[in-house]
Amino acid sequence: MFTRWLSLGKNKNYLLFGPRRAGKTTLLKAQFPHHKYITLDDFDYLEMAEKDPKALALLATKLIIDEAQRVPKISIAVKYAIDERKSNIHLSGSSRIGLLDSNYETLAGRIEPQSLPTFCFGEELGPPTHSIFDDQVSLLQLKNANRLIEEALLYGGFPEVISCNNNKEKKEILKNYKNTYFTRDLAFISNIENVSGLLAILNHYAISLCSLTQVSNFSNESGLSHQTAKKYLNVIYQSELGFKLYGYQYGPAKRLIKAPKSYFSDNGILLALGISSSRGQIIENFVISEIEKRRKLKFYDAEEMYYYQTIGGSEIDLIIPFPDHLKVIEIKASENPGKKDLRNLKDFIKTTKQKVQCYLFYMGLEYKTVDGIKFIPIAALHRGK
Repeated sequence: MFTRWLSLGKNKNYLLFGPRRAGKTTLLKAQFPHHKYITLDDFDYLEMAEKDPKALALLATKLIIDEAQRVPKISIAVKYAIDERKSNIHLSGSSRIGLLDSNYETLAGRIEPQSLPTFCFGEELGPPTHSIFDDQVSLLQLKNANRLIEEALLYGGFPEVISCNNNKEKKEILKNYKNTYFTRDLAFISNIENVSGLLAILNHYAISLCSLTQVSNFSNESGLSHQTAKKYLNVIYQSELGFKLYGYQYGPAKRLIKAPKSYFSDNGILLALGISSSRGQIIENFVISEIEKRRKLKFYDAEEMYYYQTIGGSEIDLIIPFPDHLKVIEIKASENPGKKDLRNLKDFIKTTKQKVQCYLFYMGLEYKTVDGIKFIPIAALHRGK
């Protein structure tokens, strides 16, 4: 069993969410071995939660309740157990649907929401060895990571996939995920009857990866109404299979004006769906999802991430607002980016009064700084935080 980079405090109560098969149950059992474990995937416990949630929450003072989104009203019973019996309770679920609704507002201040993504690149090999943005790792370490990067780009970081040494079996695992966790289970959790419609939305999501997300396009491609297409898109986000970046504008009030761009939370989802994407899409999704994983693990003091686009159509792939500066990032699939690849970063520096740190992630293996822009090998993501 691998040791995850997420370490939960022993005296806190947690609401742990993340995509199906990300390792939530394994992590909770490993870090809280003396807690009683129950799952609402078990019919008996599910029936108990629906008929007598208080009795279920009082089964033990140290308790893990898995798939808690199935019965949102259990939050009221959990609140009682925490307040009256000083219970230590951890809830987990594979969808934010039901977990972060009004029922769970009663737990505010009593339970800490925490996301568990799939494995970061290199997480299975041990703790982080360096800061991605601040340190320079050795050429030997970069070369070793570079040998692993093609598999990471293709298969992603689902724990079951990481544990498997056979590439054929990795493909089979991911294809099985498509038919179970990514469609039927997700449809069940979200009360969706049209599984084929959900799959059509997932497929178009993959095709339009890293591009502006226009609901009308999803509606046209899937044959679903605009409202239904929007609902199914939100299901992808709420299940943590995907996430979106809004367009960054100067001034907080304007940040959410532009249409979002969508990404998968793990590159393995692309292979699972069997959708062919461009090399550029695959690499951009990989880098941004890897940074998003680390943000969710709270390595970065940033509540959100954004992309940037000018009226003229020039784009910057990623902006991370830190309290005292912006990290501004471009991603290139090339091993030898040219000066034109720096143009958008240079233009951004000229137009903002904020303190900016600019980076270009690329497929080469050399650290260098050009016109104040730091080049970082994508291989440096390996075991970096």
